[in-house]
Amino acid sequence: MDMRTITFLAIKKNLVNGLKERMGKTSFDLIDVDKVKCVGCGRCVKDCPAGCLFIENGKAEIRKTICIDCGHCYAICPTGAVTMKEHSVLEENVVSPSVIESNSLLAFMKSRRSVRQFTKETIEAEKIEMILEAGRYSPTAANAQDVSYIVLGARQQELERECVRIFRFWKKLLTPFVSIVRNIEVTDDFFFKGAPLVVVVTSKAPINAGLASSYMELMATSLELGVLYSGFFVICAKHSRKIRKILALDKGKKVVSCLVIGRTVVKYQRIPPRKKISVKTL
Repeated sequence: MDMRTITFLAIKKNLVNGLKERMGKTSFDLIDVDKVKCVGCGRCVKDCPAGCLFIENGKAEIRKTICIDCGHCYAICPTGAVTMKEHSVLEENVVSPSVIESNSLLAFMKSRRSVRQFTKETIEAEKIEMILEAGRYSPTAANAQDVSYIVLGARQQELERECVRIFRFWKKLLTPFVSIVRNIEVTDDFFFKGAPLVVVVTSKAPINAGLASSYMELMATSLELGVLYSGFFVICAKHSRKIRKILALDKGKKVVSCLVIGRTVVKYQRIPPRKKISVKTL
């Protein structure tokens, strides 16, 4: 079986599984059009990725088909004629103007660092909510919105102890064969660095949880918090049934990332260099 066939089968599997999950919901179930408000401009029709709408007699009509519930029709309608049946209207539902200056944004993104030194100071609930909300509004393939978040809370120390036990055992086995392992000190706070907040991000599609994690990190950084991606915890979760049981993962979901978040005790003075960018123009 060649690579093209394998790729095609993988895409087919993901598409079929995604459609199966949505088969119970059609555009009739998910959206509605107020004919009084509708002016027949056709913007919703042009912007709908699933072809759920069409114009007839100067008004938008709904075609009974699978709808990915993306809300583009709702977002683009100039008169507010479209309603998303399963969702309440946000208080701040008007699109924010582009007020972030691009050079400042790029400098902000370049300045972020993976932080490994935290204070134990508690993070305010409203900041945690903002970080999670940033993840909730990150893009997902086919608008699956399949990302879930696990705040370790009271189980954080228990999970760290288990991870430390696993890594100390692995280190003992690997030290004779892998020289770099000898220099790694697996301390009691090796995984979470004493930070007050740890959020495990899970999804069925890794790309979705990865995008959510990136959004969350940028939000946390804007709130003057430091973030570390604990890849070692992800490895432990992958190999430990006990850890997965404690996390109580939803069916079909996997641990994709683990964000360790807290106020940092270090202040970086400059942006470190990066490898030369690799770009190919076809």
